[in-house]
Amino acid sequence: MTLAVIGILISIGLGWLVKGVLILIAVIVITPILLIWGVQWWLKRNLIQGQCPVCSHEFPALNATQCQCPNCGELLKVEEGHFSRLTPPGTIDVKAVDVSVQQLEE
Repeated sequence: MTLAVIGILISIGLGWLVKGVLILIAVIVITPILLIWGVQWWLKRNLIQGQCPVCSHEFPALNATQCQCPNCGELLKVEEGHFSRLTPPGTIDVKAVDVSVQQLEE
C-alpha cells in the first residue's frame, strides 16, 4: 500500500515530496544519535574527578571552571585536570610541619 502511494506520487511528478519526507525522517533519526555522541565526547574531555586539596573529599567538576567543595565549602578552581585553592592575590599558602622537640639538660 505504502509503496503504491510512493509510486503514484513519483509518477505524477511529486518525487521531490517523497525525497523531502525521507530526508526529514533521516534527520530526525540521525540528529539525536549525533547529539548524544557529541555530549559524551565533550564530557569525557571536560569532566574531571578529583579531591579537594583542603579536606580530600572526592567530587566531579568541569575543567577550567571555579567551584565550591560540597564538603568543606572551600572555593576551588579546576585547572589541567586537578583542583587548586582559589586564593586572593598576595596570599601565601604555607604548610605547617609538626616538629618533635627534645629538651637538652644543662
